[in-house]
Amino acid sequence: MSEAFDALRAREQASVMSTYGRYPLAVASADGCRMRDLDGREYTDLLAGIAVCNLGHCQPEVADVIAAKARELVHVSNVFYQREQVELAEALLATCHMGKVFFCNSGAEANEGAIKLARRYMRTVKNRDAYEIVTLTQSFHGRTLATLTATGQDKIKFGFDPLPEGFITVAAGDIEALRAVISERTAAVLLECIQGEGGVKPFAPEYLDAVAQLCRERDVLFMIDEVQTGMCRTGKFWAFQNYGLTPDVFTCSKALANGLPMGAVLAADAVAAGFVPGSHATTFGGGALVASAALKTIEIMHRDKIAERAERMGDFALALFGELKDRFPDKIADVRGMGLMLGIELTFPGAAVWKALLDAGFVLNLTQDTVLRLLPPLVITQEDLKAFAEALAQELARV
Repeated sequence: MSEAFDALRAREQASVMSTYGRYPLAVASADGCRMRDLDGREYTDLLAGIAVCNLGHCQPEVADVIAAKARELVHVSNVFYQREQVELAEALLATCHMGKVFFCNSGAEANEGAIKLARRYMRTVKNRDAYEIVTLTQSFHGRTLATLTATGQDKIKFGFDPLPEGFITVAAGDIEALRAVISERTAAVLLECIQGEGGVKPFAPEYLDAVAQLCRERDVLFMIDEVQTGMCRTGKFWAFQNYGLTPDVFTCSKALANGLPMGAVLAADAVAAGFVPGSHATTFGGGALVASAALKTIEIMHRDKIAERAERMGDFALALFGELKDRFPDKIADVRGMGLMLGIELTFPGAAVWKALLDAGFVLNLTQDTVLRLLPPLVITQEDLKAFAEALAQELARV
């Protein structure tokens, strides 16, 4: 490590709470699919800020909108009407079948909002004392007390009990297990179409169809977490559109404003009636600056056909990594994903491989100890993917 990095790390350790397992890298600048460290070394980014910078880092048109809006209107709070927020709401609703949107600041807040909406809708609109939220093992829904309780991974919950009541977790992919727990107390089922932090695991269409049908039969809300999968990443604007699903509520965040903190809850009109003035709120959600960035992001995604590009590049990557699996059948257990949400599951703990790839100039994520998770900017090129595959092949040959 360089002296500049060591000095920054020491300052950080002395001043910032230790809540992150930091990568041994300090990023000084970034654009497109490239990041540079304090010493000017360049890296190919295959993580995009964890599925955030879908249009690439510092996208020029988005940056121009941010700069201009910062001199016009940044924040006034949600006690005022704001043109930028309304325009963004209209643009978001045009991408799907929903009727209303609530803006917030993060994915956890969006999922928390969806949980609150489900409970309040059941009690004030349906007049039912239904409050339980059912989620799946290996899911990830956030770090607030409610959303970590909803998350189906014990390691996320350790040390935070007593946890809020009203959450049930059942085995992922098991429709009978889900059927067995739905009762008159159930308000909603919340799931991800593709479990990201859980290891990049897409659910079978038949299972998701069965969940949706079960929710309709039992008159409970079908809610989808699109925080990581949304905004064109899986080849459609929203992942549920790959499956032909029509959730009652879904959430998004990460890539919504291409790097600025923003989240949203989208709901059918009937369900949105669960919220009335005073029932839910946030100080910063949907402010003029972030809303303008998000609106420009959506505009570019439509104009440049980013969803179609993600599907095309994802097919290329899956074929490329599939060839690696054929070359290294004892070292790669599986290659899976949808669009540019990709997982390469190793047959052994992958920390050393991940570190070697970082040293070779490729930034990606390791999840569940064995899964190399790739969430690159959706503007990634075939050449970048090929270079990564070559680097991975060289490392696997050394293992």
